[in-house]
Amino acid sequence: MGNMYIDPSAILGKNCTIGQFTVIEKDVVLGDECQIGHNVVIYAGTKIGKGVRIDANTVVGKHPLRSKRSIFKSDKKYEPAVIGDECLIGAQVIIYTGCSIANNVLIADSAAVREDVTVGEYTIIGRSCTVENFSTIGKKCKLETNSYITAYSTLEDFCFIAPGVITTNDNYLGRTEERFKHFKGVTVRKGGRIGGGAVILPGIEIGEDALVAAGAVVTKNVPARMIFIGAPAKELRSVSGDQLLENQGWE
Repeated sequence: MGNMYIDPSAILGKNCTIGQFTVIEKDVVLGDECQIGHNVVIYAGTKIGKGVRIDANTVVGKHPLRSKRSIFKSDKKYEPAVIGDECLIGAQVIIYTGCSIANNVLIADSAAVREDVTVGEYTIIGRSCTVENFSTIGKKCKLETNSYITAYSTLEDFCFIAPGVITTNDNYLGRTEERFKHFKGVTVRKGGRIGGGAVILPGIEIGEDALVAAGAVVTKNVPARMIFIGAPAKELRSVSGDQLLENQGWE
């Protein structure tokens, strides 16, 4: 097989292309017509659908590292990563074990998707985005460059996260045991939009079709269909009717 390693137990579909120096471990399954770039590592048990493109230096199915001080358990047994049909995975992406990526998802260069994350169909995870563990991303969402989705977060369908958005989950900033009782990510309901560089505090909910303006610092829940601006963010007005999800014809 040239300068690559493919375990004998791996199953490769028809018309797959495999780049140089790639490693495909045991029990991996590739669907038909997959394109795997140079120096890709696909860990044991990973399931990849048909027509998937994975670019150079990407890692799929990586197991997490755990510091002795981590709040997460290091002995958890994870299911193998699953990537659906027709997905596009860029260069230098890391997708961890326990992830479930639906059909037609695009994950751009240098993004990281941590363990126990689910991503819905047709969602875009932009360049250098990070989606932390135990998060759920719905279908047809768009997470733009350098956005950060903290652990234990939920983004429902059709959400828009602009570049540089930061979400948080620890009001105690790593101090005292009390923080473990309140550790919680953010929730963005269906069609919620967050503008560039906004910061969302732990446990905050952005309501359905609500909009958070660029640069806002959100310290309280945002009601559905309302616009919040400023630091701390305050209510400005309702979202105009022509901007509501129900009037876009996407569903």
